[in-house]
Amino acid sequence: MEKIKNYICGQWVAGSGNGQELVDAVTGETIGFASTEGIDFQVVADYARRVGGTALRKMTFQERGRMLKSLALHLLSKKEEFYKISYRTGATRTDSWIDIEGGIGNLFSYASLRRQFPDLPYTYEGNPVKLSKNNTFIGHHICVPKEGVAIHINAFNFPVWGMLEKVAVNWLAGVPAIVKPATATSYLAEAVAKEIIASGIIPEGALQVICGNARNLLEVVMNQDVVTFTGSASTGKMLKSHPKLVEESVPFNMEADSLNACVLGKDVTPQMPEFEIFIKEVAREITVKAGQKCTAVRRILVPEHLVEDVRIALGNRLSKIVIGNPMDESVRMGALAGKPQLQEVLEKVELLSRTQKIIIGDFEKFEIKGADKSKGAFMPPVVFLNEKPFEKTDCHNIEAFGPVSTLIPYKTTEEAIELVKMGKGSLVTSIVTADNKIAREFTLGTACMHGRILILNNECAKESTGHGSPLPGLVHGGPGRAGGGEEMGGVRGVFHYMQRTAIQGSPTVITEITQQYQYGARQVEKEIHPFRQYFEDLEIGETLITAKHTVTEADIVNFANISGDHFYAHTDVTSLDGTIFTGRVAHGYYILSKAAGLFVNAKKGPVLLNYGIDECRFTKPVYVGTTIGVRFTCKEKIEQEKKTPDDIAKGIVKWLVDVYDDAGDTVAIATILTMVKKRNQD
Repeated sequence: MEKIKNYICGQWVAGSGNGQELVDAVTGETIGFASTEGIDFQVVADYARRVGGTALRKMTFQERGRMLKSLALHLLSKKEEFYKISYRTGATRTDSWIDIEGGIGNLFSYASLRRQFPDLPYTYEGNPVKLSKNNTFIGHHICVPKEGVAIHINAFNFPVWGMLEKVAVNWLAGVPAIVKPATATSYLAEAVAKEIIASGIIPEGALQVICGNARNLLEVVMNQDVVTFTGSASTGKMLKSHPKLVEESVPFNMEADSLNACVLGKDVTPQMPEFEIFIKEVAREITVKAGQKCTAVRRILVPEHLVEDVRIALGNRLSKIVIGNPMDESVRMGALAGKPQLQEVLEKVELLSRTQKIIIGDFEKFEIKGADKSKGAFMPPVVFLNEKPFEKTDCHNIEAFGPVSTLIPYKTTEEAIELVKMGKGSLVTSIVTADNKIAREFTLGTACMHGRILILNNECAKESTGHGSPLPGLVHGGPGRAGGGEEMGGVRGVFHYMQRTAIQGSPTVITEITQQYQYGARQVEKEIHPFRQYFEDLEIGETLITAKHTVTEADIVNFANISGDHFYAHTDVTSLDGTIFTGRVAHGYYILSKAAGLFVNAKKGPVLLNYGIDECRFTKPVYVGTTIGVRFTCKEKIEQEKKTPDDIAKGIVKWLVDVYDDAGDTVAIATILTMVKKRNQD
């Protein structure tokens, strides 16, 4: 029988012994066996830190981002191979799309995030802090990649997405990963990992995969490592309290299953489009992945006078769901991931049945299509009714990780808020309402107990990604029962794998470390104009001191006529009494425009275009007769990749535009961006 292999230390290795049997969720057939016996996890972790970590830390954010993009494109070209394997987990095509293409989408998303980082292996965070009167001593923060390994312990329900959504983040940060997919569906994670390794796109050691028992994996962690866990709250709590994690102060991010809710607003009636939106959303969350999602709706809250309307509408919709072999295109709900998962769900259903009754679903009378009910891990959608949710609280504490949910009536929005919070912390809750005030009240009342809140109405429902879809640009995680962690979340997710360090020194030395010009640092003047230089030739701190210009009344009047900006301070000196101005003041945008006239070199050269303005402040009024000049300083350089072989090789240069007056005071300061051609066009 085939053995599922582990990728460790540059080789695909099968563990010794039989290991755990992996079974087709639909047919019950044995797929293979997974084992990690004989593998030395200390050697595996050291290999990741020494080989993978070293290679990733040599790459810049831009290089790591482009690596993610290349890998995403490669995996997308292989997706049909993954779909074929995914059916064996019990997932339909739609279920697998979330897992496979959703996971690949995370790679694309984090690849795009590279544009928010410098062209360095490390980054700076926030703004510099002035620590002395004369600005000779300042502080800043840098973030460098941890010199350890990210250990990801994942759940069985999303073997592809669970892996890719995490490694995308740590790879962009410059940290290697050891992925431990749940053994039950590890054969799909193995297939994707084989394509990742075979592509040669990521450095050796950046990814290792353990498909069998984790055994003593956490015994080998050190203080530079990061551990993440996705799965049940009970297992997560056990791992979180591991003595080695405490001893080494290892960050532990936990994303646990929770009692998520979907609420129908008090304003909604059965005749409104929001009612149908609600029914569709709840039905989808019960049946997608056969309810095996950490974000699935477990509690359905509706105004008490609409309980029967919701029961009928939801029952009708669920009764039309075809259950069976996911390879059949007419099937809308497949099997659970295996018989062990089915047995666990049935046990939780039994517990819930003691305090509430089933109103939708019959374990004896449900049909499946294209498969043998006795061999596969099938069950029907089940909905309970709990008429006394403040007294009978099992629905707020017990989660059946399958197509199971509880219908709960409420009287007021305040009561709905209280009931939702009885889940003791959730990954997500949603409310369907057409009343913006109800949406605001509910959101502010429940936000402290949720990682994400979806507000649905007829305006956004068509394009909404839905209750159950965490997105890479937003935080995925939640407080309390949900684990207290945050996965993804855009830039903030990357910082989870980096060490934030405060640095103090002179502006010049901080400039050298951050490779971003700090105000007050030493400036370098050259005979050649900055706009006559190619991207490679420009130096951080290189400065042009421009000629000067004395502002006239004609300048101000002409700019007002050209721009149409006739604000009183510029054009009506009789209205200045009681204001901060003592005379006719120049437009801030005139000052910036005139500054451009002073620092721009007009001849055709390496500068291709003006790319925009990041920051701009007008710090002191400029009156008629004031003489201004500009200190124009190269602040930062970011390379850009060619989009096509024929594209121009170029980079983005950020410039500090410091406009000063006769007294030497800054009157305007801005950061502008130019696109600059490279000398080397290869």
